[in-house]
Formats: sequence, structure tokens, C-alpha cells
Amino acid sequence: MRPAQSFLLLLLAAVPSTTACSSLTSPPEAEVEPKRYEPPATVPAATRAPQPVQVPPPAPKEEERVGASHILVSYKGARGAAPTVVRTKDQAKRRAQEVLKKAKAPGPADFAALAKKYSDDPGSGPKGGDLGLFNRQSMVKPFSDAAFALKPGDLSEIVESDFGFHVIKRAR
Repeated sequence: MRPAQSFLLLLLAAVPSTTACSSLTSPPEAEVEPKRYEPPATVPAATRAPQPVQVPPPAPKEEERVGASHILVSYKGARGAAPTVVRTKDQAKRRAQEVLKKAKAPGPADFAALAKKYSDDPGSGPKGGDLGLFNRQSMVKPFSDAAFALKPGDLSEIVESDFGFHVIKRAR
């Protein structure tokens, strides 16, 4: 073989290898342009992401309220006692027992009249002991525990608090 022929064979041998490598070269510009994703018109339910469920907040729980009247018999040194109150704690307890006895007596015992006469509470006494509606937190614990335990129309036993001795009548 002559050198020119061998060069030509080499050249021909090289041509098929360059065409074989054409798949490794960059494709034409039209093929490089990325295709835009277009979702199908409807997505099957099984492939959809779960949506959060809107749950309305719970309605605020209405706090229980009761209505009651009371007669307070205070004593010297009791919380909120007027300077004019000079009875001892024992005297106050005996007076509260007398008032309770009158309130429980058969016949037309008028609780409001008893409260006006015997109550040391300057706010409710003149109003017949009426406290209106209140919730548990509005009153001292011993008072509210007793008031909330009563049924409408019921009368409590003597209830002691820092203010003195109470006789409570549940209104509603």
C-alpha cells in the first residue's frame, strides 16, 4: 500500500467515527427549547393534594350565671365591715341564725324585708339583698359555692366568708 492510500483509508476510517459521535454533539436549537408543562384539564381526585378543612372555632362556652339575694351579718374586723359594726364574731353568728330562723318560718316571710332590716351589706341590703346575676368568679368561693349549689327558690344555711355570715336565697 502506498502512503497515499493508507492516508485515505485512515481518513475514511475516521469519517464513520465522527458521524457515530454526532449523538454526543449539541442538538439543533429547536430541540433545546424546553417544553412548557401543561397540566391536564382535570386532575384525578386520587392524585390531588389534600386540602385543609376549614373548621369554625368553637363557640365560646357561655358561663353559668345565677341570681340570688343575701343577708350579710358582719362583725368587727370582718372584711369590708363598716366602722359602725361593733358586734363580735360570735354575736354576728347568733344574729345570722336568728335571721335564718325567721326566713325559714312558715308563713309569708319576706326575704327582701328581712334583708332591708338585718343586712350589713351597704350595696344590696337597701335593695332587699338582691345581687342580680353573677358568675362563680364574681363572689368569694364559700359564697359562690353555696349559691350555685342551691336550686331556684331555695334558702341556704349560714355561709361564712371573710365578710361575715350570709343567708342566701337563690332567685334563678
